Amino acid sequence: MVSVAKQKLYLLDYGAGNVRSLLNAVERLGYTIEYIATADDFDKADKIIFPGVGAFGYAMKALQNKGFVEPLKAFIASGRPLMGICVGMQVLFEGSDESPSELGLGLFEGRVRLFDSSTKTVPHMGWNSAQIVHEDSRSEVSVPDLNEERRYYFVHSYGVPYTAAGKQSEFVYTATRYGNETIVSSIWQGNVFATQFHPEKSGAAGLAALRSFIECDLVRPAASKVIKAPADIRKEFTTRVIACLDVRANDNGDLVVTKGDQYDVRESADMGGDVRNLGKPVDLAKRYFDEGADEIAFLNITSFRNLPFKDTPMLEVLRQASRCIFVPLTIGGGVRDVVDPDGEQVWSAVQVAGEYFRSGADKVSIGSDAVYAAERYWQRVSDGCKPLDGTTAIEQIAERYGNQAVVISVDPRRVYVSSPDHAKGHHVIKTVFPGPSGEEYCWYQCTVKGGREGRDVDVRQLVTACEALGAGEVLLNCMDKDGTNSGYDIELIADTKAAVSIPVIASSGAGKPEHFSEVVNKTGVEAVLAAGIFHRREVPIEAVKDHLLQRGIAIRPVKQSNIV
Repeated sequence: MVSVAKQKLYLLDYGAGNVRSLLNAVERLGYTIEYIATADDFDKADKIIFPGVGAFGYAMKALQNKGFVEPLKAFIASGRPLMGICVGMQVLFEGSDESPSELGLGLFEGRVRLFDSSTKTVPHMGWNSAQIVHEDSRSEVSVPDLNEERRYYFVHSYGVPYTAAGKQSEFVYTATRYGNETIVSSIWQGNVFATQFHPEKSGAAGLAALRSFIECDLVRPAASKVIKAPADIRKEFTTRVIACLDVRANDNGDLVVTKGDQYDVRESADMGGDVRNLGKPVDLAKRYFDEGADEIAFLNITSFRNLPFKDTPMLEVLRQASRCIFVPLTIGGGVRDVVDPDGEQVWSAVQVAGEYFRSGADKVSIGSDAVYAAERYWQRVSDGCKPLDGTTAIEQIAERYGNQAVVISVDPRRVYVSSPDHAKGHHVIKTVFPGPSGEEYCWYQCTVKGGREGRDVDVRQLVTACEALGAGEVLLNCMDKDGTNSGYDIELIADTKAAVSIPVIASSGAGKPEHFSEVVNKTGVEAVLAAGIFHRREVPIEAVKDHLLQRGIAIRPVKQSNIV
């Protein structure tokens, strides 16, 4: 075996999206990694890491187009170690329901199946355990550093069912329970180790798994015994706690984190009227990572229209953040078709998203353009046309990078009406918080342009249309609750959660730990988000997690989190 110091570590990138985080994770561990650029590079590699994000079919076609399929198989057959990640694990199997006509590499028995969304949200997005299913007789053989007490970050709509039957006893290493289904979460056979979860996004636990692949001889003995049936795999999916940073340029042109009160980010006139400055984006995000945040969202609320897109400051924010933060990063703002100021280059929304992914983002958040897409969707339905035409940013980004990469950010406000008949056909709820004239009903109007313009679209119309278009998650804000510290809008969140089968993030209004447990218990949301109370340390992230745990809500413990 080549010594760790001298081994040549390569990354197999077929254009999957965010591989920067993996590069940064390897460098954080003190190693360098090179890209496989041609088929000849496979012969130079001692070990290969093969990450994948997005669609199974896109991954296989990309490998075929680059001429990588046969060299990859030859590399594995040579006995040199390979580590696959997410889709990089899935393509090792025979095929996938996601792309029925596309064959996988067929190295392992089984097919990748779509999760059942009738009993849970899909994608499987968040932190879960990886429970070891085998008992191996090992002496001096090193093993992948996976621990059942740790939590790992998963984000996928398709998985390999764990059955403990057939040849699975030869290659399955860990399994994971999500809802009523149990999937293979890692495989290990011979020189091949692969994970369904993302180690580069799993904090210290994930970096430990990466380190074990880089530093150890992971050749597995043939003898193995299955010790757990699918029913023995425990449910250990956790509620995510997300820190959000609203980023914009202040009056001096400096990029700062700010926070609004009902979307007004300026201090009062007697305080000078300046943009509130709560810190530098990367420094604050790193603090949240260290404090145990499960995800971090950057929402860009400055347009930067006077700059070429390549020079947009948020790209550099992502690059710097991804060097020191190893949990998922979301970027919102400006994910649309863009024309550089000189008119020389036009960036499609997919290209904009691609630059964000290559700079370190894992998900992009679409706001105003999601509302416009929903309007077009319902207009086509009204006209008797096929509602999906492949022209929206949501559809195009989801097709390329997977629906888990697309978040829609919803900025609604209450519109009170005296009866449902006065709502002009919009979805109405009966509220326990009457309007200014005693109205007992309201609907939630979607807004664009940072809440400055209302549209004739309600929240239910928006989220159902965007789910159909391919969005994988809803970030649900509320203008009426923003900055009030009075608690989340439970009525809005519960109504939205009931309308979709994709994960929902509760946002706007949290002021104390009890607000977090209340919204989880009353609505079943998969994630809770806050901004100002975290920025100002009024409620620390650790206090929120401790409270949730005390209330019986599963979380990723802070002590197992992110110090790396």
